[in-house]
Amino acid sequence: MSVFLMCNPLTDIVIQAPAGMVEELGAVPGSMNLSRRDTIEAIFAKKMPSIRVPGGSGANTARGLAWLNGKDGYIEKPAYLGSAGGDEEGRAFDRFLKEAGVSSCLVFKEGQASGVSVILVSPDHERTMFTYLGACRLLDRSDLPLDALRRTSYLYLTGYNWDTPNQEQAAKDAAAVVKGAGGKVCLDVADPFVAARYRDSFYSWCPGNLDILFANREELAALTGVKSGDDAILKAAAAYAPLVVMKTGREGCAILADGQIRRAAGETVQAVDTTAAGDSFAAGFLFGLLLGKDIELCGKAANHLAAQMVTVEGCDYSHLDREKVLELLRLKNRTS
Repeated sequence: MSVFLMCNPLTDIVIQAPAGMVEELGAVPGSMNLSRRDTIEAIFAKKMPSIRVPGGSGANTARGLAWLNGKDGYIEKPAYLGSAGGDEEGRAFDRFLKEAGVSSCLVFKEGQASGVSVILVSPDHERTMFTYLGACRLLDRSDLPLDALRRTSYLYLTGYNWDTPNQEQAAKDAAAVVKGAGGKVCLDVADPFVAARYRDSFYSWCPGNLDILFANREELAALTGVKSGDDAILKAAAAYAPLVVMKTGREGCAILADGQIRRAAGETVQAVDTTAAGDSFAAGFLFGLLLGKDIELCGKAANHLAAQMVTVEGCDYSHLDREKVLELLRLKNRTS
């Protein structure tokens, strides 16, 4: 198996919000906020137009990997594990993953509501998430498909797996299984507030267990305590993993590997919605790694995919240029 991903399966509800609404809800623009159901209902009560699609950070990355793979079969199907409710929303999420080319390992918790994430996109295109975890919180170590984990090349975790103690333990147990079988473990911090909340846990667990750390500049600063200077932040982050990939927005990314810092330039586009930019970045980078490509090439492909993602609403790969990513990874030549 190529990549086994663990995260919270959430239905994303994307809403174009008026200026000031995020602040009115008591949130910081650009943040991810664990919310009660009544907060979600209060947003729904405003009856704003919305786009509703299955999402969640890890599922977005899984779909990106499957989309890049296409019918060419460059890699084995990515697999995805999370806990959903035994409701129609959970079953629909399962169908959606399978239709997208992902091997679904969802577990269903009967009598529980599936999780949702309301994404408010402000006029400046910043996105702020209000997440009701619901059944996502119930994933535990007994839900792990051990045989599939032993066969995987890369286990991809997100910081959201630390949202409950049982999820955290399941993630750590999965990592131990994968490492024991010779695979590698990746962690995408996913949110600066996640970095701040779980910094001590990450610091105690990541060294020796983690092979690849994905994070943006703000997240790495929160993890390391180093507030400025990309090189200084990256060098401090080496304490967490031997390969650190720092996403730097329009600038692209900076990569620390074998003690050396390398960079891949970004692209300037007209942003519409930053939802899933980091998730698609991870998909592009991991896809390149699985094909044995140089990390700078992986970075270029990841930067391009992330740049294209912000030009569409929500996590929608269908309107993006797959052939261009394959060309950047030297898998295809448009003139051939």
